[in-house]
Amino acid sequence: MLKTLSVWNFALLEHVEIEFGNGLNILTGETGAGKSILIDSLGGVLGARLSNEYIRTGADWLRIEAVFSAQNNITLKNFLNEEALNNDEDLIVIKRQLTRNGKNTILINGTHSTLATLKKLGALLIDIHGQNENLALLKETNQYALLDNSDKAILDALSLYKKSYNDWKNAKEKLEEQEADAMNYAQRVDMLKWQKNEIEEAKLEENEDEELEAKIQRLSHAEKIASYVENSYSLLSKNSREGLGILTAISEVKKNLTDMSRYDDSLENAAKIIEEAEVNLKEAAYEIRDYGETMDFSPELLDKLQNRMDTIYKLRKKYGATVNDILNYYNKITNELDSIENFDENIMALKNEIAKLKTELKNNANILSERRKIGAEKISKNIEQALYALGMPKAKFNLKISESEDFKLNGKDELVMTFSANPGEAEKPLSKVASGGELSRIALAIKSVSAKNDTSSNSMIFDEIDTGIGGKTAQMVAERIANISRFKQVLCITHLPQIAAMADVHLYISKSTKNEKTETKVKRLTETESVNEIARMASGVDATSVALDNAREMIMHAKIIKDKIIK
Repeated sequence: MLKTLSVWNFALLEHVEIEFGNGLNILTGETGAGKSILIDSLGGVLGARLSNEYIRTGADWLRIEAVFSAQNNITLKNFLNEEALNNDEDLIVIKRQLTRNGKNTILINGTHSTLATLKKLGALLIDIHGQNENLALLKETNQYALLDNSDKAILDALSLYKKSYNDWKNAKEKLEEQEADAMNYAQRVDMLKWQKNEIEEAKLEENEDEELEAKIQRLSHAEKIASYVENSYSLLSKNSREGLGILTAISEVKKNLTDMSRYDDSLENAAKIIEEAEVNLKEAAYEIRDYGETMDFSPELLDKLQNRMDTIYKLRKKYGATVNDILNYYNKITNELDSIENFDENIMALKNEIAKLKTELKNNANILSERRKIGAEKISKNIEQALYALGMPKAKFNLKISESEDFKLNGKDELVMTFSANPGEAEKPLSKVASGGELSRIALAIKSVSAKNDTSSNSMIFDEIDTGIGGKTAQMVAERIANISRFKQVLCITHLPQIAAMADVHLYISKSTKNEKTETKVKRLTETESVNEIARMASGVDATSVALDNAREMIMHAKIIKDKIIK
């Protein structure tokens, strides 16, 4: 919902700040006061094209700022998150500035953004209906949304169809990929078989490379290891040139302390420590001795291990950093070979699955089409009735559905809006027969019928939709707009007092000239001021007591109508 709009140096708008409200916001004023300029400025902050011709005479820049509420609007919040535009406070603040040298600055929630992003965001914020903007009615996506959102049964059928469509499409893509791969299978099979045989011939075992590297390391330094072992064992167990071995010496120390304890047990604890040390050292000595006895340095064995390791090195360069990686690769290509060898069976199974999915898709498409046809007939009648009430009693309107052979994401239906304004004229596509004024009226009819189920933006603008109408038709237009404002915020520029009387917020736009400079102002009217303005609109002259009474009566009547609409 649009909360505020602030404009600086935009055409006749030197500086205006407008606060909008819920429901129906009516903008009135004398012809030429600048009402359409205000809508142009709002279009600019929503992504419409701006040129420096809009910059007010004597100024070097223009700026437009708008604040929107994004509360409870999941679509808006998802868009802001996708574009990394902060929305912590459920507000959207858009600022756009243009300088005479062409510099265009766009800020969304304080983040610099592009015009393309602003346009996407603008389409989600406000739905503008003026003579140029009604082309949105002609977009296929909007027409489908109008029909599908009109009935939950259609939405349910569409959901089932989309699921079956995606399943069918994914299966087809998988088949295409496999058939494309088949062209390279012969060459691929030869390579995989060669790789598999090469790995098989090596007869690798898990972690074999680590064990081999350890053995080679040991055998390559066998002489040094033997020397270290012999010297260590000798120092522990044998007499050396320097004196007793460690075990002999510690045994003598143990005996001395034991003998001493008969006279003085002060070193009893030391004796125990020596005894434990003797046991541990003996175990170490036996382990060193046994290791030395098992050592068998063999140049032939070392050569054999190194040759084996060379084989593994070659395989590691091709298939993985370790033997385990090579074995994993072997399993992978074995599975791929099995899959290729079963290619014909897999293709046949996939084709059967696709045929089954297509049958299901056709059934769901037919159900969707039937429900759409029922919904289209109902909507067409409702829109025709709305057009009748809006001063087009002879109009014919149809949502026509035809079925194509092609399946698309939203079904196999082709949807076209047809329209005939007068008896005897054949119904033709809306884009070819409707004038700008008729499009505005049709837009209002559609929105009045679909407002409750409309999932588009939370705000709408009707720019002079009342052109060329009056009397009873004007009253019906007013009631339709008031009905839409139950579900959406509506901004409406009008010259008709019947529509103005429906206002929840009444804004008056005026123009004045001072010091040879023209300026447009916007004022939010009080209840009394609104009565005066509606009297002026109805009488065309300064408000008389009769005109004022008439205006009050119109407002009273409008309130009764709105109360009935709400109920």
